[in-house]
Amino acid sequence: MKTSFFTIVLLSLFLSLYPSLSQRCNKKDEKILLRIKKSFGNPDVLTTWTKEIDCCSWYSVQCDEYTDRISALTIFSGNISGRITEAIGNLPYLETLILRKLTNLTGQIPSSIAKLTKLKTLTISYTNISGPIPSFLSQIKSLATLDLSYNGFTGTIPPELSLLPKLRTLRLDRNRLTGTIPESFGNFTGRLPAIYLSHNLLNGSVPQSLAQVNFTALDLSRNRLMGDLSVFFGMNKTIKAANFSRNLFEFNFSNLNQFPESLSVLDLNHNRIYGSLPVTLTGLKLQTWNVSFNRLCGQIPTGGSLQKYDSSAYFHNQCLCGSPLPAC
Repeated sequence: MKTSFFTIVLLSLFLSLYPSLSQRCNKKDEKILLRIKKSFGNPDVLTTWTKEIDCCSWYSVQCDEYTDRISALTIFSGNISGRITEAIGNLPYLETLILRKLTNLTGQIPSSIAKLTKLKTLTISYTNISGPIPSFLSQIKSLATLDLSYNGFTGTIPPELSLLPKLRTLRLDRNRLTGTIPESFGNFTGRLPAIYLSHNLLNGSVPQSLAQVNFTALDLSRNRLMGDLSVFFGMNKTIKAANFSRNLFEFNFSNLNQFPESLSVLDLNHNRIYGSLPVTLTGLKLQTWNVSFNRLCGQIPTGGSLQKYDSSAYFHNQCLCGSPLPAC
């Protein structure tokens, strides 16, 4: 009895010294989070999500230090199943939403997510979320990162995504998207975007409008895209990483005489590119380089990074020669 009374006194004293620990959780947010937990099947990974524990201390939950409202929800892995409930749109202070490696998560992205006007990072990745990529995501003007990679999305890429003014990273790779790259992607108002569209079923030519955009990274690999890639290069560009491998690109590489100094990754393997390798490639510090399985001819220029790669970066071309391949 004495021990119990002593414990209560200590607890009361502790809470009086640190009242924020007992009062911090916003009850509206707590209610929404419990609805989210229920929609996910009350999984073991969310066992801390109970009314007995302040919701700002729950696993995968973060509260803003000034408003004490839920600012981040980041759930990685776990035995979560079910769908994303519409209730998730009722967390008005949410800035980060990450649902990753939840392979039993199904359904589609709920329209209520468009209500999250403070959201900066939206990641739904490595799940079984499917259906079309919704155009209403373009209403979240605060988005800087949109990562919908490794899911089951189908249909075409919404052209409205180019309207996101603060977008820096767009990942739609590893889905089953079809159709062409939207012409509107040449009008990105976001600053220096990095775009990843690899491992889809995209086809058609790359829009010439993309010449207007300064990308930092661009991955279009493993699609069925065609056309000329020269729109992405030039001394005024800032691209650092470009992966165009395993497509149907067909153009004269000899005509590319200028490359941005920032370019360190260039992968063009398994295309239909012809002509010779420009001497200006020797001025690049390439960390990744591959032009194998094309239709290139002529001597490999000497210098720079071109000889630090073995023959696998060059083989299966029409008539390339010179180190590291046999002499011309």
